[in-house]
Amino acid sequence: MNAIAAYSGALLETLNRAFDTQADALREGARLLKEATLGGRNIFAFGCSHAILPMLEMYYRTGGMATINPVRAPGLCLDVDPATMTSAMERMRDYGRVIVDGQPLGAGDVIIVHSVSGRNSVSIDVALRAKEKGAKVIVLTNLAMSRAVTSRHPDGVKLYEVGDVVIDNCGCLGDAAIDVPGVPEKVAPTSTAVGAALMNAMMAQAVADIVDAGGVPPVFVSANVDGGDEHNREMLKRYGSHIFYM
Repeated sequence: MNAIAAYSGALLETLNRAFDTQADALREGARLLKEATLGGRNIFAFGCSHAILPMLEMYYRTGGMATINPVRAPGLCLDVDPATMTSAMERMRDYGRVIVDGQPLGAGDVIIVHSVSGRNSVSIDVALRAKEKGAKVIVLTNLAMSRAVTSRHPDGVKLYEVGDVVIDNCGCLGDAAIDVPGVPEKVAPTSTAVGAALMNAMMAQAVADIVDAGGVPPVFVSANVDGGDEHNREMLKRYGSHIFYM
């Protein structure tokens, strides 16, 4: 079996389907990012376990918006051993509310919440508490999977039911994408690669929208090109009041 070709085919098919079907949602998410930026508000990004990875891709990143702040809660960022603790902690009731209350998040802000299954309490409570505080919520999830599983939240809600904007990564049930003969489980997930691509596309559209509105987008350049440090210092100076990770 050529597993490399099988995975690349599955990944490209998923990626193309996501971009074909999620263009409107990506533009709506970009609009929220633009409005938060031009309105002097803040932007946050959250995920549990591997769902944090596309969120981390967006922050302090070459070609990315300097104002996207990761929310890295203790025990949820693959930062504990045994790793199974993360799976247990993302199911904890009300921890998500504690996480949001520990952030400078308020009315008019935007938070991106990523969960492939959208079933666990922490991510759902992050979204619910953010909305209670007047923030807009952009959800990145796998709708096929989320609709196929039961909620673990005490109110029976799922993450996609909470979002102001919902972006579907168009993955398959269970996320892993290919069958290998002789192996009962599927292998090779798509959510990280597709999620990162979708988030970068949404961010890029937000940058374009900010320019179209006459603003100066908060974009970092590589610190490894000549002039990069100087440019980034200017971005930090201009937008420093909306950057909480420095």
